Amino acid sequence: MRTTGKNIAAKLHLWLGLGSGLVVFIVALTGSLLVFEKELEPIIDARFHTIVPPDNAQRVPLDELVTTATTQFPGKKLSRVIIEPHPDRTVVVELQQSKKAKDILAVALDPYTGKVVEARQEQDAFFSVVLRLHRYLCLGDTGKIITGISCVSFLIIMISGLVLWWPNRKNAKQRFTVKWGASFKRLNWDLHAIFGFYVLPFVFLIASTGLIWSYKWVNNLLFYAFDGKPQTKREAPANQSSVSLKSADLLEEMYAETNRLLPHSGAITFAFPETDSLAVTVSKRNEEAAIDNIVDFLYFDNATGDLIKKRLYDGETRGFKARRIIFPIHTGSMLGWPTKIIALIVALITASLPITGFLIWWGRGRKKSGVVRQRSVEKTLPRQPQHNRSVVVAASNKLSEG
Repeated sequence: MRTTGKNIAAKLHLWLGLGSGLVVFIVALTGSLLVFEKELEPIIDARFHTIVPPDNAQRVPLDELVTTATTQFPGKKLSRVIIEPHPDRTVVVELQQSKKAKDILAVALDPYTGKVVEARQEQDAFFSVVLRLHRYLCLGDTGKIITGISCVSFLIIMISGLVLWWPNRKNAKQRFTVKWGASFKRLNWDLHAIFGFYVLPFVFLIASTGLIWSYKWVNNLLFYAFDGKPQTKREAPANQSSVSLKSADLLEEMYAETNRLLPHSGAITFAFPETDSLAVTVSKRNEEAAIDNIVDFLYFDNATGDLIKKRLYDGETRGFKARRIIFPIHTGSMLGWPTKIIALIVALITASLPITGFLIWWGRGRKKSGVVRQRSVEKTLPRQPQHNRSVVVAASNKLSEG
């Protein structure tokens, strides 16, 4: 029974591994880059994100920055404004270029001079490409299906791998220690099996949380577990005023009020509605919170700037809070640098598993083909006459007697 179970596990491990290996490699490798996206983005595209703040300079009002961006790039709809809490960072104004949700022109402005520093197609930015590779292999809905199936396959691969790794009394020691001085074949097996065992709990957690983005029913299952109902769509409320003339410093007033109501440090994002009848959504990330991805939301009247509604993290449902934690668990940003370093190591080891696994399979295939060739050669050789073999046996017996 045990042998049968291991045989089934071996077949699942092999064929699912061969089928999803390349996808797992790409997803894990891109995932290792995304772990430090927040830290690497300002370095990779420094001109877009960073400026040198002058001494004792005043920031230009947000309304003026937005006007500059929309004037220099006319015919595009204002989508978002992102303000980082650091003095050496640009203010990014995102403009919708077409009806496609991801067709965004991002304009970076110096918050002290009000001038445009740089503009880029957000789809072409380095980490935008990395993220599309990670989630969809840059293949849209088709890629999403492929990565979703590969993610499920990888969960089965890990379970079957644990069955194959499980030690007995004779090999218990070698199942936990890599023999670095061994032959390439043995070392490769150790790197695959032993490293795979050590990262298995982390990888299983990362892959499981990844299903949230692949399948809507998994996302709803999370909300059913904590709230007893599926996720409800959050929309900006309608404006309370009928004023058509907007204040010249409307966004600056919203910005100041947001910092007053939410005094903690963190990036602030303005999200503008499709129509002027809806409120402006202003979210602020709490960088002082114990865990990552804690965000509060405020809704302001699009015409007067008056606060309409608060949606603070502390008042959210358990399902929404659980959903917020999924992202830092998946990316390793849960507790900052310590968990990010763990996530990076785990992602790199995971990317190596399809390679070491393929080498194990390839080596076994070559060994089997070598045995087959040897047997075919033996069949073609002429057989020794029976009397010759008798002479050899007799001589051997005499030597042993003597």
